[in-house]
Amino acid sequence: MASNTSKTARASVRAGQAGQGGALSVLGEFKYLIPLNGGKHAYVRNLTNGKTAHLRTDSEAFVEEIRVLAAAGHAAKVRAEINTLAATHPDHGWDKTEKRLVEAGVFEG
Repeated sequence: MASNTSKTARASVRAGQAGQGGALSVLGEFKYLIPLNGGKHAYVRNLTNGKTAHLRTDSEAFVEEIRVLAAAGHAAKVRAEINTLAATHPDHGWDKTEKRLVEAGVFEG
């Protein structure tokens, strides 16, 4: 039975399936947050389910999405990314976003 997929494509799929046990193996730097609209919105890339959500940074949905990432063991990386965004774009309100997440207990535990 012949296959229409290339060796490279099959190897890529196998490599992707090998990391599904909660472990992550990526080349390069993975960004969880892609800021939009001056920090009012963001794309949140969720490694646990492979989806990217477009959310308001002041919404409960944003808090819950970050909570899912934190519970999956990504809290330190997400918080560092928010701090980098706050330093890079001080007028976008990322410091307030981090404060809301801390007050909601997202990074605890």
